[in-house]
Amino acid sequence: MNSELDDYDLKILRTLQRNADYSMNELGDAVGLSHTPCWRRVKNLEQKGYIKQKVTLLDAKKMDINVSVHAYISILKHDEQSLLSFESSVNTISEIVECYSITGDKDYLLRIVVSSVEEYEKLLKTTLVHLPNVASVNSVFALKQVKYTTELPI
Repeated sequence: MNSELDDYDLKILRTLQRNADYSMNELGDAVGLSHTPCWRRVKNLEQKGYIKQKVTLLDAKKMDINVSVHAYISILKHDEQSLLSFESSVNTISEIVECYSITGDKDYLLRIVVSSVEEYEKLLKTTLVHLPNVASVNSVFALKQVKYTTELPI
C-alpha cells in the first residue's frame, strides 16, 4: 500500500469507489471528518492523481449490451511504431472497453461489448482484422458474468 496515504485518505478512497455521488458533507460523515478537511483531502487526492475521474456505471443489460467478448490478438511486427499504431487504433473503437498488452503466445487481450453475436461478427470482419499489424484474432465469448467490480482492494 502507498505509504503516502493515511487512514483518512484510504477511507475517502474506499468510500468514493462505492459511491462517487456523495456530497462533501455525506463523505465527511462517512469517513469521520468535517466538510472542509474532507474537501481538502479529496482535492489533494485528485491533484496527486489518486482520483483519476468520477463516472457513472451503467447497467449493460438494461442498455441491451448483452455480449462480452475477449479477443486475443497476435501482432505481425513487434517494433515500437507498429505496436503504437495498433494501440492508437484500438483507442478509437468504442466497443473495445479494455485493452491489455499481455505475455504468452498472444500479444494483446481486448474486452469488447456488443448487443449481439451478429454485431460482434460484423465488428470482427469490418474492423478488428483490419487493425494495423494484426496477424490473427481469437475470440472467446463470456457465458455469464460471475464477478464485476471497479473497486481496487485498498
